[in-house]
Order: sequence, then C-alpha cells, then structure tokens
Amino acid sequence: MVAVVGRTNSGKSTLVNRLVGEKVSIVSGMEQTTRNRIRGILTEPRGQLVFLDTPGAHKAENELGTLMNKMSRGAGQGADALLVVFDGAAPVRMEDEGWMARAAFSEPPTLFVLNKADAPGFDPAPFRAAWDRIRAEKAVTREIPWVELSAETGAGCEDLLARLFALAPECPVLPFPEDIVSDFPRKLAIADIIREKLIRRLFQEVPHQLGVRVERIDERPDGSWEIAATILVNRASQKGMVIGNKGRTLRAMRRAAEPEIAEAYGLTGCTIVPFVRVEPKWFKNHFILKELGYKE
Repeated sequence: MVAVVGRTNSGKSTLVNRLVGEKVSIVSGMEQTTRNRIRGILTEPRGQLVFLDTPGAHKAENELGTLMNKMSRGAGQGADALLVVFDGAAPVRMEDEGWMARAAFSEPPTLFVLNKADAPGFDPAPFRAAWDRIRAEKAVTREIPWVELSAETGAGCEDLLARLFALAPECPVLPFPEDIVSDFPRKLAIADIIREKLIRRLFQEVPHQLGVRVERIDERPDGSWEIAATILVNRASQKGMVIGNKGRTLRAMRRAAEPEIAEAYGLTGCTIVPFVRVEPKWFKNHFILKELGYKE
C-alpha cells in the first residue's frame, strides 16, 4: 500500500495513472481536482502495489476543503510506503514544507518525488535546501531518497517502481483480479469523468463549486448504457455557464465523456443525460457530501 501525498496540483494523479498504466484518477490543470481517495492497483510479476491517490493539501475554505485535507493528511496511516510528490518546476510552498515536516517523523519508508522534470524552470535545489533546513530545525537525522521524474512523459517512473518494489514488504497479494486497475465505485468514477470534462471548459470560479452525482445507470440489451447525472452548482448564474450557449458546454462534455466511459467499461456505446441543479452551498451539506462519496 503506497500513499501518494503532496500539495494540490503537484501531479499526483498523473503519476498514479502513469505507474498503474491506465487512467484511474481524473487530471486537470485546476487545483483541487481530486476529491476522493482513489486506489490504483498495479499487479505484475514483481508483485503488487496499491497506490492511494489523495486530494492535495490546500487552504480550505469550506467543509469540502476541510474533508479533502483530512483525507490527504490521513493517507499515510496504515500504508507500507509514502510517496511525497513535489512540483519541481514551481517554488517551494508552505504545503511542501508541511509534508517534509510530516515525512521527517513518518513510520513507513518514504520517497521524495520531484515531478515535472520535463517542465521549464525545473529546479531540485530549493526543495533539497528546504528539506535540509527542516531536518536541522527538528534535529532529525533521517535520510529520505529523492527521485526526479516526469509523470507526463514517464521518464524516471521505472526507476521509481523499482525502488518501491524494493521497499515493499513480502505479504500475500490483495484479492483483486489481475486485470483490475482500481476498485473505485462505478458511479463515483463516472461522476469524476463527467466533472473532469466540465472543469476543462469552465472558468476558474465554477469548478470548485461543481459537484456531479450519477443518479442511475440503465444497462441496455445492446451493451450500451444510459447514465442520468445531476450536476450541482452553487448559484443560479453558474447554471448558465455549465449549460453553455444553446447547451454547447454540456454537449462538449458528452462528446468527451461518453466514448471514454464506453471504452473504460467495454460498452458498445454510452449516453449521458445531464441535469443541472442549483443547490446553494451544497459543499456544506452533510447529506450531499455523503452521496458524492466525500464523507463516510
């Protein structure tokens, strides 16, 4: 069990998808895209690694943000290894230093991953300097190996896998079929795909106040699915943005999401029937958060 942690938008989901070999987590350039804890499963002759992709640490502004941070901070509990992912092409931030401070005292074996080695401005030096300073401040002698890689291109990822298999304790594999790459519930996974496609077309403000709930999946005799999905927004003005002029945003979402869902589940086809609903402050509603899988 490998917990993948770090601040938001450091590339954790892209890395998990790359290591597993298939898409199990949605990805966008928007911060706070991942909201659930998702397990990506890699089973191969060397053994089995189960990656726990977690929401990124960030400054929480509502109950949903608080829940995401709680999931992120608790990810290392019970894990056999910890991967702390940093965006090596960005400045060191407070959240990065926070993860370094936690890693200094973490129980499981830990690796620091400097991601985005292919990006302009990639510079490991500030991160290594920050780690040296934190070790000195906390009087910690622990050494943590650094791995530089690009989750986007895959460069360095095989080295990371080799290190992880070397760290992994010997134990029976978990009872997952060999061809499964995630045990994320079907409705939640489909809702995430729909949300990903909408995020990529919407303005900065709307995605953080956007929720998707799959209400129904009708499995047709011809091997296709009809999926009824409710898209939650916080304000009436956001409803028009999500629908788009003459429904263009929803049509674009369907064109992108339907073939991806059909391929992921081996379908002959897929039809999404979306309904946009205004639910003020849905991200503070305990029951809605539970329905969306963000709260137990």
